[in-house]
Amino acid sequence: MKLDELSLLRYCSLAMTAAEEGRPYVVESDGLRSLHFDALTVQSQMRLDDPGALAIDYTRTMMGFLLFNPEPCDIVMIGLGGGSLAKYCLRTLPRARFTAVEIDPDVIALRDAFGIPPDSERFRVVCADGATYVRTRARAPDVLLIDGFDRGGQPERLCSAGFYDDCHSLLADGGVLAVNLWSGDRRYGLYASRIRDSFEDRFVAIGAEEDSNRIAFACKGRGFPPRRSQLLERARKLTAHHPIGIMSTAQRIQSRLERRERYRPDLWDEDGRRTRGA
Repeated sequence: MKLDELSLLRYCSLAMTAAEEGRPYVVESDGLRSLHFDALTVQSQMRLDDPGALAIDYTRTMMGFLLFNPEPCDIVMIGLGGGSLAKYCLRTLPRARFTAVEIDPDVIALRDAFGIPPDSERFRVVCADGATYVRTRARAPDVLLIDGFDRGGQPERLCSAGFYDDCHSLLADGGVLAVNLWSGDRRYGLYASRIRDSFEDRFVAIGAEEDSNRIAFACKGRGFPPRRSQLLERARKLTAHHPIGIMSTAQRIQSRLERRERYRPDLWDEDGRRTRGA
């Protein structure tokens, strides 16, 4: 619904007040509805003509976790935002349960503006500190998505070595971690090395195609890295149900793996175990 001039002025005033008070607010322009913490950075975005689409490139790249686990049953996401990934997973992965953990009640209060569904048997939003939740959750998920930002960027509690250790401990065997990182952060290399260490080098990071985000994928247990044939075959099968550039994501992952100094395809069998003589 479009706003008349008076309503638009009132809306802009409310948005400015929210920004000054440090609260999240919503901006609508050019067919997009966006979540902001400030005027400079978009936290989340929704297309008004297709609310279930993944409008921002990094969210499409994060769905690359399907290349490592195509049929997850239990997904946990730290950071709700506008709920793009939650909505997409609920729609396209009907067997999966999804839990979104968000520390800011003001973000949760905007869920209706972004069409985030109500809590149900398959879906719930938990208002909690993500680091504490990961450390104390009893049930092990198959996939753990980390997309937690505040007004200052990535909170240290969601980037520490201890946090990534807790992520590894929480995940089920064969589980996948996907972390949204900002490549412009001077500490990006530190965060990436922490993930690599926590997951015993079962790690690869690629850039999103259209923005400055980098997505780190890490796997718990055997089966990493996947062989080229396995990775591309999974991408081909997923493309029919996930028209979000999954083949491009697979190719970028493969390219990155091949550039890793320690990665040699001839040292791995189909199960991801080192072959004799390695």
